[in-house]
Amino acid sequence: MKPYQSRLLDTLIERKLESIGAVLIQGARAVGKTTTALHHAKSSVRLDSSEQILQQAKLNSKPLLAGAVPRLLDEWQLAPNLWNSVRHEIDTRGLPGQFLLTGSAAPSESATRHTGAGRIARLVLRPMSLEESGDSLKTVPFGALFQKNAKIGGFGGPSFEDYANLIVRGGWPALVGRKPLSAREALIDYAENIAAVDLRTLESPPDPLRVSALLVALSRNIATEASLEKLAAEAEINDNGLSAKTVRKYLDQLARIFVLDELQAWRPRIRSSIRARVKPKWHFADPSLATAVLRVTPDALLNDLKTMGFFFESLCIRDLRAYADVSGAKVFHYRDSTDLEIDAIIERYDGQWAAVEVKLGGAEAIEEAAKNFARLKNRLPPAKLSTLTSLTVLTAGQESHTRKDGVNVIALGHLCA
Repeated sequence: MKPYQSRLLDTLIERKLESIGAVLIQGARAVGKTTTALHHAKSSVRLDSSEQILQQAKLNSKPLLAGAVPRLLDEWQLAPNLWNSVRHEIDTRGLPGQFLLTGSAAPSESATRHTGAGRIARLVLRPMSLEESGDSLKTVPFGALFQKNAKIGGFGGPSFEDYANLIVRGGWPALVGRKPLSAREALIDYAENIAAVDLRTLESPPDPLRVSALLVALSRNIATEASLEKLAAEAEINDNGLSAKTVRKYLDQLARIFVLDELQAWRPRIRSSIRARVKPKWHFADPSLATAVLRVTPDALLNDLKTMGFFFESLCIRDLRAYADVSGAKVFHYRDSTDLEIDAIIERYDGQWAAVEVKLGGAEAIEEAAKNFARLKNRLPPAKLSTLTSLTVLTAGQESHTRKDGVNVIALGHLCA
């Protein structure tokens, strides 16, 4: 048996099981939800293993809840009534750590009219970060971004060419050991199944051809704030485009199966008449999905550095989100009416925050990022600036250090949780 690959979420799962009745682990297909949940479970039942078990869950789920705890109910959303059965069983037992639930689709509102608040904790398992896949040197802890004047250092790790390979390969546990082009072939099949298979499990499933066209439009606009109208126009089929309303519906459905992971805008109070924009940036759960949709190879990225910059930004956002999830933080992006853009704002629940610009590398690009930080600081009120902990340029280089002006330059392949 293949040894278990530890995940960043493991510690948080254990902590939640000690304090609450059940933990729901959600995420895109093939991110390792079942494997991770089995690592923490004492017994399990898979609802997709047989039609008989599924019918049992729909007709009388109570027998399926019996077993050593934590008991895993895998792909629970196939029998939505399980949600309330688990909730009632937790109330009856009155003990933490009773159940683990996994699913590749967020439950519909009708299935969650009882939210499970206080009984069921919801966690999202993402594709593997570079730390989890063994591609990070782990010389710069994520927590250093929230320490003023933290010591930042490191040298080596993935090369520029390696990052192109890592973007195409992605962080899917089953593909981590494969060569990029082999992983790419598997991901092309994955991407094709999003429209034809994954979304068919939802209520009111969309038209697969139109979703496929939208996936192409999203992939072309990865790490941008492309409008719904722009996405609709680019998702044209036989000279017939989608409406912005339909695009929004499809985007919501892609988010429900955790394929689409919109990066929301940061909206602080800003001095003067400048206004923060509120459009999200478009990201998939992993940038490798976009490269698969567009049939992009590592060599193609290396020959088009502008395009690689967008995909590298999405890779950075994937990892920053994974590290933030287990650190009590959330990741946003910032753009205002003057077109000042900061690629990532990481804000902790205590209000402390760090700003991150993503650059492939090069002195000129890093200097541009430092100037953007200065512009941002000039338009924030003193109260918000007092909670700023660090300014960081995240690069595809092999060196991490702090500049004389206090701006950190950190290679993505040096970060860890």
